[in-house]
Amino acid sequence: MTAEEFERLREELHELESGGRAQIAARIKTAREWGDLSENGEYHAAKEAQAHLETRILRIREQVRSAVVVERVEGGEEVRHGASVLVTDLGKSDTQTFKIVSPNEARPREGLISSSSPVAQALIGARVGDVVEITTPAGVRRLRVESIN
Repeated sequence: MTAEEFERLREELHELESGGRAQIAARIKTAREWGDLSENGEYHAAKEAQAHLETRILRIREQVRSAVVVERVEGGEEVRHGASVLVTDLGKSDTQTFKIVSPNEARPREGLISSSSPVAQALIGARVGDVVEITTPAGVRRLRVESIN
């Protein structure tokens, strides 16, 4: 992942560990004050929210622990993680811009594609003018790299 993605994860982790846990603790405390816990829906909902929060914290911790931070090179000669790539689909003669990001940052509808996706895997290492082929369920797509930022 890029340094920016890594920093966003660390910030989210910090917020969840501090503010998120404090909010859940306050909800549980308030619910306990309402009496019998066996029939207290608010208490059970707060405990469930706490479990979800702790699961999210564990997942982010694992992502941070196993992260490989790559340096983004502006205007590189070949496609790498973090690069924005303008491509022309030779079958449709239309252009698209993809930014290659880590899987947890991917939002394909916004042009942010996972570095582990077939399109990104085909593009990584390509240079301007190269044509890459991607086999999809709809057939083979041929993309020409127009520019790399």
